Amino acid sequence: MRNQSVQTNKRLGTLIKISFLSAMAFLLMLIELPLPIFPAFLKIDLSDLPALVGAFALGPVAGVAIEFLKNILIILIKGSATAMVGEVANFFIGSILVFVSGYIYKKRNTRKNAIIGLILGTIFMTIAASIINYLVLIPVYSKAFGMPLDAIIGMGTAINSNITDLSTLIVWAIVPFNLIKGFIVSFVTVAIYKKISVVLKTSINETTKKKVAR
Repeated sequence: MRNQSVQTNKRLGTLIKISFLSAMAFLLMLIELPLPIFPAFLKIDLSDLPALVGAFALGPVAGVAIEFLKNILIILIKGSATAMVGEVANFFIGSILVFVSGYIYKKRNTRKNAIIGLILGTIFMTIAASIINYLVLIPVYSKAFGMPLDAIIGMGTAINSNITDLSTLIVWAIVPFNLIKGFIVSFVTVAIYKKISVVLKTSINETTKKKVAR
């Protein structure tokens, strides 16, 4: 009974931490900053940061759960301007970064492995973002807002003359944008993780023991 109580409290503690990090990710997703070197529809946010911290502290599956809950909160509270296509894409793209990074770090909890995981996660995320934007996201945005595809490409051309069609929009905008976003989120994760991991990794065994003792 005592062991079962300990496991129940551990699961409850993990769920509370996932919920807290999901709420933080949701709030960060509301803060979007444009970068002048990219088209206006590409805005950076740090909403993957709590998911990465969760993936490192609680495991890659927890990180994916945070990405999922973050987007559910966005849909329920803010609503979707793309019939949920944008949120689904955000979930899959963010989950790739979080899962790859968290999985590699879980193999060996070292700073080196964390950095390797974040680098590989950023690369895989960028590849996924390129494919999803080319095949799904940009065409859907075009239809959802009644904006010709050429107009969206033109927003890129105004920033970078190398952008002349959808393929070059991916190469000169989507790829570098995701690489920069991945670098920023990874840098902040490495900088703050150790400072807050103690709180997230704190075992609730002591609390459980006190409850059992009572």
